Amino acid sequence: MHIFVLTLFPEMFSSPFSYSILKRAQEKKLLQIELVNIRDFSTDRYQTVDDKPYGGGRGMILRVDVIDKALNFAKNKIARTASCRTILLDPKGTGFTQSYAWQLGSIENVILICGRYEGVDARVYKLVDESVSIGHYVVSGGELPAMVMVDAVARLIPGVLGKADSNLDESFATDQYLEYPQYTRPAVYKKFRVPKTLLSGNHEKINRWRKNKSTYSKTKSLRVENAVTE
Repeated sequence: MHIFVLTLFPEMFSSPFSYSILKRAQEKKLLQIELVNIRDFSTDRYQTVDDKPYGGGRGMILRVDVIDKALNFAKNKIARTASCRTILLDPKGTGFTQSYAWQLGSIENVILICGRYEGVDARVYKLVDESVSIGHYVVSGGELPAMVMVDAVARLIPGVLGKADSNLDESFATDQYLEYPQYTRPAVYKKFRVPKTLLSGNHEKINRWRKNKSTYSKTKSLRVENAVTE
């Protein structure tokens, strides 16, 4: 899988993408992450990427022509026969869910565009397949949401976690349920004890206990009507 991240701050990604699961995924050649600096596609010597909004208002807006050039740069690196999805990280977008992550994982190339400042020129929405939000709150730009999405999708790529069934019991894996409580040694810590069922060795009882302890997630209410279908 090849993920392009279009951003004004590629330096922000160096640490998160260089450790743990994401590092191993790249070392195994299962995942390729390419950072594209939007500023490289500015049209003047000052590398200007934004401008004042028509009609007035606070803040600056990322220019559509600059983003379009950066987007075309990424697209030109993708074979015409390969599947590709272009996504703008945007608080008004479709809610990002585990189901959505599974669907993205089946696509060969994903291009993520990180907005900044007061947002992007509205014409950018016409250049992408869709916009996506990781939650009902505002952060300074699309970089942190992009990191979240890359991590969530990468761990679903076959071979990344090692065992094929490693992510089947995780939260949101099926039916929007959160994972059951987990315990390890010591069996007793201060006044807190591991549930007797987990120490019984009876796998049928253990599985039933875990199912009963799994909790339903309210995040199912996030919008998913525009989820990827490829």
